[in-house]
Amino acid sequence: MTLLAANEHFARAPEWTWYILFYFFLAGLSGGTYVLASLLRLGGNPADEPAARTGFYVAFPALLICPILLTLDLGQPLRFWHMLVNTTPGELAPVFRYWSPMSVGAWGLVVFGIFVTGSFLDTLVRDRTHERGRLIPNFAAKLWNLLGAIAGLFIAGYTGVLLAVSNQPIWSDTWVLGAVFLASGLSGSAALLGWLVHRRPAARASMRAFERLERFFLVLEIVLIVAFVLLLIQPGVLKAAFAFPWLILWIVAFVSFLPGLFGATSSRRTVSADGSVSVREARAVGWVSLLVLVGVLALRAAIIFSAQ
Repeated sequence: MTLLAANEHFARAPEWTWYILFYFFLAGLSGGTYVLASLLRLGGNPADEPAARTGFYVAFPALLICPILLTLDLGQPLRFWHMLVNTTPGELAPVFRYWSPMSVGAWGLVVFGIFVTGSFLDTLVRDRTHERGRLIPNFAAKLWNLLGAIAGLFIAGYTGVLLAVSNQPIWSDTWVLGAVFLASGLSGSAALLGWLVHRRPAARASMRAFERLERFFLVLEIVLIVAFVLLLIQPGVLKAAFAFPWLILWIVAFVSFLPGLFGATSSRRTVSADGSVSVREARAVGWVSLLVLVGVLALRAAIIFSAQ
């Protein structure tokens, strides 16, 4: 490995701030909501189309904030574009360093951003023209969503992979971080979209789908966290990962799983024949979704900051 390649990894604590925490959080939600929206659209059920559009609407602003947070955390925000372009005099050109996790991630954001922006604008045109207009032609729409979903999966899980390829204790002692972050992002996305479609009468037909997805990804997340814990025992860093005050965040994350696992069914089941829901019902769904999202944030904070 060259000296340059070695320096692309974290040889010491990166001393990230809260900017990077919310970057990881929103990147997971943007990638996750786009993936779930794409799955609904690729499923071909017309009743799921309003929920799919809700997902595309959410993915765009969530991703839009990510580069801002990332560049602020770099300390020199105006130099972010140097990760994409060779600034050497006389050699100005796009640059992609496949050996650099940071370069791969930066280009991943750019590629995913193209799909997210295209889907957002296409959804906006469809809604404004009542299906008479299309930004993305029908023959290309499914391929666009499929490729965008693949990019979304990459973005949702990439942040965990970025930590795992560092030299930092805890992060480098397990190979499951990418999967943990991916499952966490998808569970949070399912909870968020479940709450949003609950508030949108035209999209309530998809409520059960999000409820099932939320439980599935929460169970998967718990299994992966167990694997994360087991893998940290041998290198002897388990105590550091769960030391005070990070233990509090782990407890918050665990408690937040419970409503999504056991409370989602009872709190989201009652919908009147006309599609309306009671104020009490709406509040219950909102609290369940909020707790799951708090758990997603707490999990990332515990993993990110316990190793620094």
